[in-house]
Amino acid sequence: MNKFVLTGVACALLNTPAFAQSKDAESKEQSPKKAIEKIEVVGASTNFSVTAEDIEQFQANDLADIFRESPSVSVGGSVGVAQKIYVRGLEDAYLNVTVDGAQQTSTLFHHIGRVTLDPDLLKQIDVQAGAGEATNGPGAIGGAIRFKTKDAQDLLNEGEQFGGRVKANYFSNDGTRYSGTLYGKLNPSFGLLGYYSAVDRNTMEDGDGDKIYGTAAEQELAFIKASGDITDKHYLSVSLEQRDEEGQFSARPNWFVEEGAPLYPSAAKRDTYVANYRFDQSESIYLEATAYHTQSSFRGGRFDWLANIDTTGFDLRNTTDRLYHSFTYGVDYRKDEVESGPASGPMENAEESSVVGIYAQAHSNITTDLVLSYGVRFDDYDFQQRILLDEYYGEPVTDTAAGLDDSELSINGGLSYQITDAWKFGLSYAEAARGKEIGDGFTLDEYLYDGDDVPVVGSDVVPETVENIEASIEYSVSRLNTKLSIYQSTIHDVIFSGFGGTSIYNNIGDVESTGIELNIAYRWDNLDLYVGFSDADAELKPRQTLYSRSYDSIDLNGYEFNGLGNSRGSTLVLGADYFIDRDVSIGFNAKHVDSIAIETLHQALENGWTDSLYTLNKPSYTVLDIYGKWDITSDLSVNLAITNLLDELYIDHSSVGDYSDVFPTVIGPYEAGRDVRLSLSYDF
Repeated sequence: MNKFVLTGVACALLNTPAFAQSKDAESKEQSPKKAIEKIEVVGASTNFSVTAEDIEQFQANDLADIFRESPSVSVGGSVGVAQKIYVRGLEDAYLNVTVDGAQQTSTLFHHIGRVTLDPDLLKQIDVQAGAGEATNGPGAIGGAIRFKTKDAQDLLNEGEQFGGRVKANYFSNDGTRYSGTLYGKLNPSFGLLGYYSAVDRNTMEDGDGDKIYGTAAEQELAFIKASGDITDKHYLSVSLEQRDEEGQFSARPNWFVEEGAPLYPSAAKRDTYVANYRFDQSESIYLEATAYHTQSSFRGGRFDWLANIDTTGFDLRNTTDRLYHSFTYGVDYRKDEVESGPASGPMENAEESSVVGIYAQAHSNITTDLVLSYGVRFDDYDFQQRILLDEYYGEPVTDTAAGLDDSELSINGGLSYQITDAWKFGLSYAEAARGKEIGDGFTLDEYLYDGDDVPVVGSDVVPETVENIEASIEYSVSRLNTKLSIYQSTIHDVIFSGFGGTSIYNNIGDVESTGIELNIAYRWDNLDLYVGFSDADAELKPRQTLYSRSYDSIDLNGYEFNGLGNSRGSTLVLGADYFIDRDVSIGFNAKHVDSIAIETLHQALENGWTDSLYTLNKPSYTVLDIYGKWDITSDLSVNLAITNLLDELYIDHSSVGDYSDVFPTVIGPYEAGRDVRLSLSYDF
């Protein structure tokens, strides 16, 4: 079953009480590492995966399509370039997002997203909600999302040496996508894949048939990946991805655009290089290494601004197995550099940050029913503003560049207990930390000063730290799997801009995310049914001196707390897949989001821009999608999907809300209306 594939401990322990016992002779011959390597306890109560088959059935065109079936992960922004991922109400800036191990960091422009991917390239997406294991990487205070791309071996049929695929997609609302893939074996165990796609998006229409201005864009992506076993014990993967997008976007692409409002030529580019290596020597040496470099840029907007970000990093880890115990330990490093300024002139602003992490994570089978997970992580953060020299950039901003140097220790622990053959209980506690990182490329003029004549910040701004507590109960019998999870996550000393303090950026208080999640999956013959429910509450508990008025808590919203999070109504997802025969399948997915009303504009009231707080109403909505696939021959397939079948007019709760009663131009974008999607693919 593809729906709500519960990874981690559910994957590892659902069918066996412990790796010490095996179901057949083949598993007895496996090393302990092979059986325990998937065990994850901490944070596993809400883990799930999205597979290539899930992505294919919707003919996914953007991030929102990828996570359509998840009640706990949402995507706001409507416009592809502006989309942002939210997990439990927290924005993806709080997540460690990786593509084949390469971290996707920082923002080029706070009105656009920072994660841009071609869904056709993806083999699997693994989501860990909330702070979890030490191996999640630096700054994973809201969790982790791991995107994994396809390679030649995933596309080659047994016995094939070479193949290819051409694919054409038509979207009635409104555009086309054409792609081609070539793949083959360079030797029996090593393959090469090349991929190219071109997307031409016209202006979309919402559920009322009105145009969503600023949504037309052209995208091109090229991807090449060489991967496979170079010897019996050595695996290597090297890939290059180049992505370009151009369009006419508004000054704020994540806001509603009125007819006749100016649009500005804009272009986004990203080049990512990734190398992965694995050495499987013995039970004591299972070495994994990842190195990556990403160059990204965005040019456009009403000021024709240019921002560039360079990210370089690596992760080196080893896993050692000792009978009933598995230990993973390693070191990771990442450096980010950002520069920005007028596109027609020299760069005016520059920052850089780095983080070095040392970590260890262990898993132990205490009994046949009890599994423990425990780990520790140490992160050292360094942030610097680079002085802009006279001879290159004009007058320096400060005599002494600002700098922050922070380090934090984080621990985690959890357990999974098999109560009976059908019932399983999970409990976990995890910490994580994040120091000051480079800022948004378009607002680097918001400087952290560190001179004699301005406030000193080094002694005042402290790292963000999180405590995440989760509990789950799971019931699993032959055809039914049910899992109920509850959690509470508290991020202390949240770093944010735009409030009074000793610098532009300050610790403004604590963000608390609490909620409940329920997932049910049932299989009956050729029918798969699934139900998912999520209720999350994300709010800021401001520090006492943040406002002149006293507030116990403030619900997060995407306008007032852009970059932190957004409040969303309770979400229910219901769907089914029916396999008529081996060549034909059909299905549907329905998502309902309850209405909510929250008090907002606390900072606007503080600044005198409004006379009172504003009650932001987010109406409920229901979106229905249907889809079907027919393998006409072994080489020719056709896929039909209709998203938003009922032509619902709505603003996603994870987008900016409607503040037009106070600020006429501050309205989030409407989502696309009905979209009939037809794809034809041919393998050769």
